[in-house]
Amino acid sequence: MRRLLWLGVGLAVGALAVRAINKKMQALTPTGIAGSVRESAVGLLGEVRSFVEDVRESMAEREAEIHDAFQAGALLDEHDEEGKQN
Repeated sequence: MRRLLWLGVGLAVGALAVRAINKKMQALTPTGIAGSVRESAVGLLGEVRSFVEDVRESMAEREAEIHDAFQAGALLDEHDEEGKQN
């Protein structure tokens, strides 16, 4: 009976090992590598788009501040003590 138990344990461990090895091997095939590269590129593209959107929003805010300052008659070279424009 003990031999049968150990045989079952060995088969289960062997099956798990084969599955893990096959999964790792699939990740290292050209198709697996291409999929990984594609996922990374899509993630990078999303981050770049987010960055560009943030920059555009900041530019629009700063442009609005400059327009408001001109309408109020402030000069661009006027700075307060902290270095910010008045």
